[in-house]
Parts: sequence; structure tokens; C-alpha cells
Amino acid sequence: MIKTRIAIFSLVIFVLSSIYSSTAVAAPNSKPFKLNCKATKAKGHTVKNILPPKVKGPYKNKLFNISTNCGDIVIEAFGVNAPVTVAAMSALAKGGYFNQTLCHRLTTSTSYLLHCGDPTATGMGAPSFEYDNENLPINSESNYSTGVVGVWNSKNMSNGGQFFIVYNDSTLPPNYTIWGKVIRGLEIVKAVAKDGVIDGKAAGSPKRKIAIERVMVR
Repeated sequence: MIKTRIAIFSLVIFVLSSIYSSTAVAAPNSKPFKLNCKATKAKGHTVKNILPPKVKGPYKNKLFNISTNCGDIVIEAFGVNAPVTVAAMSALAKGGYFNQTLCHRLTTSTSYLLHCGDPTATGMGAPSFEYDNENLPINSESNYSTGVVGVWNSKNMSNGGQFFIVYNDSTLPPNYTIWGKVIRGLEIVKAVAKDGVIDGKAAGSPKRKIAIERVMVR
């Protein structure tokens, strides 16, 4: 008799829990990201002279905390796979090269990139030193995936301070060093990209002004 009651009680609990599970309303998702960009004094200016770094091991990955007027973007820099590039970017960051610089170019068709790292904001600015490519991807579809950070160049050995953040999978010639990946703040880049380019073009200055105020490396 007792066993029968226990069995019935267990069955009732099971049925009730099943009903609750099927009718329970899922918890609402977190609120959609809202871009909040503050006014910035950043504008095109003369390139600051930074001496080329000495590259020596042991090599290790680093974190770049990029403080922008729209929030912080954190990059895991691949010091093991791209030691020369990461050493160069670290030297530039620590020397204040990127401070008060505009992210000067956005592409919204075919490739999906936000370009930063040029103090002149013209796409022509560069430090006094150059370095070769490393850690290149293979030539394949979407070889520069979402979140990847690459070095922009016009030709081999012209790598400098300009870099791009991929906000959506992109296929590019495998000519651009992959030196890191965004691990926090990619939603900022995506929101800037969503606002588009000035004059509605596929590429050009982003309509929403985003500027690097400073960069901390650790």
C-alpha cells in the first residue's frame, strides 16, 4: 500500500514537472547592446616618432586594452605566432602613438573591416620603421574571420601601425598578418559598422566617429 502511494506521488510530481517545463517562459535575453560614444578631441595629426623595438624571446601572448570614446576593446595579441608584429604594436602603444587617433576607414561590402592606427587619419600615416609579414592565413573563403585583428599594408614589408578589426567573416588576399583577436568589445565595432559610412558609400570614414584615446598593454 505504502509503495503504491509512493509510486503514485512520484508519478504526479513527474507529470507536474513536465507540464511546468513545457509551459515555463524562457528567461528574457540580455538587453540589446546600445552604442554610447562620447565626444572626442581626436583628429588627424602628425605621426609621433617611435623607435623600432628589439625583438627577443621568450615570446608570449599579450593583452591590448584599447580605450575608445565608444568603450573598451580588448585584443589578445598573438605574441607567440606573430612576435615581431606584437613587439612593434606594443612599442607603438607604449609610446603613445595610437593616443587620440581616429579609426579612419570602414568597409561594409565584400570585406567587413574597421581600420585604425593611423594618426594622420588619411590611411597614409606610418611610423618610421617597417617589418615583414608573419602568421599569414591560407588563401581560402573567410580566411579573416570575425574578431580577427590584422595589420594593414599596401605591400610586403610596409607593415607599420595601421591595423584592422574584422567585424564579419571576410575573404581577403592572404597578405595581412594576423596578430590578434578581439576578446571583448567586438559589439562596439559591429555597432559602428551598422551605422555605416559617411555619404552611404561602401567604404570610407565611419559615420559614427570612433577614436582610440589610449592603449594599455599587459
